[in-house]
Amino acid sequence: MKIKILGTESLGVRGLSCEVRIENRKVVIDPGLALVYRRYGLLPHPVQAAVGERVRMKITAALENATDIVFSHFHRDHIPLLDANPFQLSAPQVAHLFRIVRLWSKGSEGLSNHMALRRKALIEILGRDLPNAENQKDGPLKFSLPVPHGNPNVTSGKVIMTRMEDGDGVFVHSSDIQLLDSEALEIILAWQPDIVLASGPALYHTSLSPRQQRQAWNNAVRLANGVYILILDHHLLRSTAGLRWVEHLASKTGRNVLCAADFMGHPRCLLEAQRVRLYNDMPVPDGWHEADARDETDTSTFQVYTGTQDNKYVSMAALKRMRSKGDQAACRCDLYPQGDNRDMEGVND
Repeated sequence: MKIKILGTESLGVRGLSCEVRIENRKVVIDPGLALVYRRYGLLPHPVQAAVGERVRMKITAALENATDIVFSHFHRDHIPLLDANPFQLSAPQVAHLFRIVRLWSKGSEGLSNHMALRRKALIEILGRDLPNAENQKDGPLKFSLPVPHGNPNVTSGKVIMTRMEDGDGVFVHSSDIQLLDSEALEIILAWQPDIVLASGPALYHTSLSPRQQRQAWNNAVRLANGVYILILDHHLLRSTAGLRWVEHLASKTGRNVLCAADFMGHPRCLLEAQRVRLYNDMPVPDGWHEADARDETDTSTFQVYTGTQDNKYVSMAALKRMRSKGDQAACRCDLYPQGDNRDMEGVND
């Protein structure tokens, strides 16, 4: 099994997309991305736009010759969109890549009006139905019943989790659970995974109560102690406080707890958390966004996030060899290693 995390917050965009090579299959989960259109009153910085372009290209390349595509739910940062803005993935541009693959998705039951409309639009543009994958199994793939998207007591919808297993081990993509639901945690642990990729809690969001923060922490400790590698990202890494949370969890448990960038050996690139700092460090010319929308400029002068190995996969077999030797799972390199508390405010997407 080989794993490549394509796009998430520590890699510069919103989302939780990944590609997994397993047996004779190429599985792409949640092929989407987003940058919140305004955060702290600011449009995405051109550096963010440049990183978004790279991630879109990576997702598009992953979709080519894919055998299976999974949609854990229908939020804008997890799917291609009919009405994509410049910082999202356009469904019409990639629809041809969905013609002959196996599709797996969250079912239609319990969707909000917005999610149901997005699902309907995706079906129409792809020209195919989206089969309900809930509690289904197919070869090395297994899908959970729906679990809460974050707080189970709030109507934030539900997601499905994906389990993949081969002779190398078990990988689980647990989507946007945010570590706030005990039943979702029980499902993951019962699956006996070696590696888990999950969204951590949205620490920056004012609706997250102290009790929920403690619950997420306790669930994270339990999960970290139950797996070889725990990758926490997405909602958690929309603030640099989330990065400190990951590091504290790793220190407290003595386990391999990483963000996605660490796992992939990429520089940490928490650009959503650092939008104000980006504008201060690299001022944006007046009218840049309008000119970009008219294709009269580009991101060429803002390509600061370069030198990454976009074709790199992480091999489960190699990790097992490292595990037998007692080696650490990954290395780190920070673009913005230190943060401040300004990123604790913000808007949920």
